[in-house]
Amino acid sequence: MTLAYTPLHALHQELGARLVPFAGYEMPLHYPAGILKEHLHTRAQAGLFDVSHMGQIVLHGAQAAAALETLVPVDILDLPVGQQRYALFTDENGGILDDLMVANLGDERLLLVVNAACKQQDLEHLQRHLSGRCMIEALFDSRALLALQGPQAATVLGRLAPDVAQMTFMQIARVELLGHACFVSRSGYTGEDGFEISVPAAHAEALARRLLEEPEVQPIGLGARDSLRLEAGLCLYGHDMDAQTTPVEASLSWAISKARRPDGARPGGFPGAERIFQQLRDGVAQRRVGLLPAERIPVREGTRLVDDQEQSIGRITSGGFGPSLGAPVAMGYVESHLAGLGASVQALVRGKPVAMAVSKMPFVAPRYYRG
Repeated sequence: MTLAYTPLHALHQELGARLVPFAGYEMPLHYPAGILKEHLHTRAQAGLFDVSHMGQIVLHGAQAAAALETLVPVDILDLPVGQQRYALFTDENGGILDDLMVANLGDERLLLVVNAACKQQDLEHLQRHLSGRCMIEALFDSRALLALQGPQAATVLGRLAPDVAQMTFMQIARVELLGHACFVSRSGYTGEDGFEISVPAAHAEALARRLLEEPEVQPIGLGARDSLRLEAGLCLYGHDMDAQTTPVEASLSWAISKARRPDGARPGGFPGAERIFQQLRDGVAQRRVGLLPAERIPVREGTRLVDDQEQSIGRITSGGFGPSLGAPVAMGYVESHLAGLGASVQALVRGKPVAMAVSKMPFVAPRYYRG
């Protein structure tokens, strides 16, 4: 299979990145500093991530918000201009087809950012269900996406565009950077304050180089992106949730907007609503939880979880070392009667039981800027 390149591919090579296949692209796993230092640098200062493999799609038209509400359990009609929300595409069984961000750009335009591995099927899903109600514009090749994350991100980006300092978490605005129109949202996938920057593909490398000139900024690869999001308790699609799991099972009930719930202003009307509402009412057999091993042994994805009688009660979906904690962390699914904080389970690591305790998430307190 031929791998695609992002507009920053030559820059990654120049910076000495270790490049690996990911979602059909050749992407940087890490740079010479290594995953651990990249992770800690992002927590301490500012890291620049190339996330141009993600899919950007714009919905145009007066009916775009109402149309999109037929596919997601989220309040899109009342999403203010200049704000974005986390959303989920669900199927007829309530399973999660993908998670995404939806931003109201104004002028009857919604910007969707979807996962790289799902972007083609998401585009087809939108075309199949929404064609005729709004115009669907895929920006897969015309725009790149950079993420500037960490406590110094606002200081750094403020040097190029002072107004971004006034933005708060989940706001989005049209911002000129180096003379080019970008869409900048104050959001990210690390638990830190920061920004995601949608930039014309032809100008992405120049912007990335300019940001990397700042003393606080270092390039960060996918390895640290994964450990940062795990510490932040954030799901990775295809691992911590998929079409076999519902939002309730995935502990994402908070993403079902009040307006779309059974007693809301616009109840249901999205795929799988009946099953999801039944689970909200009656509970579920399994649930995603945070897990902390009692020993300094990383517990990886796919590891089986058992109870005291060594009966299977779940599985690990994400796991590894948490550099900010200096300890292993994991998340996974357990039977609901074992999902309470402090509950004890065991992970079978190479056939040997490792004690784990159900923990609150996120593992590291988020530092989103709310003003």
